[in-house]
Amino acid sequence: MDAAKNFPKKIVPQKQNKQPGIEKIMNPRPVFEDPDYKASNRLQGKVAIITGGDSGIGRAVATAYALEGADIAIMYLNEHEDAEETKKVIEDKGKRCIIIDGDIGEEKNCYDAVKKVMDTFGKIDILVNNAAEQHPQNSIEDITKEQLERTFKTNIFSMFYMVKACLPHMKEGSIIINTSSVTAYKGHETLIDYSSTKGAITTFTRSLAISLSKRNIRVNAVAPGPIWTPLIPASFNEEEVAKFGSNTNLGRPGQPVELAPAYVFLASDASTFITGETIHVNGGEIINS
Repeated sequence: MDAAKNFPKKIVPQKQNKQPGIEKIMNPRPVFEDPDYKASNRLQGKVAIITGGDSGIGRAVATAYALEGADIAIMYLNEHEDAEETKKVIEDKGKRCIIIDGDIGEEKNCYDAVKKVMDTFGKIDILVNNAAEQHPQNSIEDITKEQLERTFKTNIFSMFYMVKACLPHMKEGSIIINTSSVTAYKGHETLIDYSSTKGAITTFTRSLAISLSKRNIRVNAVAPGPIWTPLIPASFNEEEVAKFGSNTNLGRPGQPVELAPAYVFLASDASTFITGETIHVNGGEIINS
């Protein structure tokens, strides 16, 4: 597939009234899989946990991991229909998949989910910390204490909780991948709290990589630019959605499928000498990090 020719440059104006957004009702639907993808069993026999794996980037990563041979555990909040759809995609590829709902901003839910994964698969090889939320505000004065705490709990506290819950079950060679953002490096006028969490994730990745290097557990991140996911119509108004991604050098938003290879690379033996790093998939934004 000459993928870029098939990716829409313009988005239909639309708005969803609650987060997390629902992928099924987006127009156009995000592209999460390349039908011409040639897998090479790079993750054969592995077990991966993906937070926010029901839709968007998480769905694309889950699909690519399954094609590469991994069994998948998807964690999500309450988007049951999206989660079931992704589960079917994984199972249709001959891999096992479990879906676990719950708020990962609460530590107990993270430990409970990891127990379910261990009870089902008996091991954890890869953790992808991907779930996030964002709530645009015109000024820092409009960011309430409740919003600030909520955004940090979902976006960065959950990563601490998930790593702590998974580490007792991870062995030498295990992988942790965190989803950061271009906003961690360039900021964002109306996403001050969200951008701050993404900056924290970048430093969390670097520090954790140093800490876990003695256990030969690699930790890296992917920093997406504007990617067409349910979070977008659930965050911005119709006019903003219609212009989403148009200011990239490629003149369009990215699609989740364009992120998945970076996550496959970082989870595979092709990246054994890479830790504490961030791959930028942002449509041409120059990042000095």
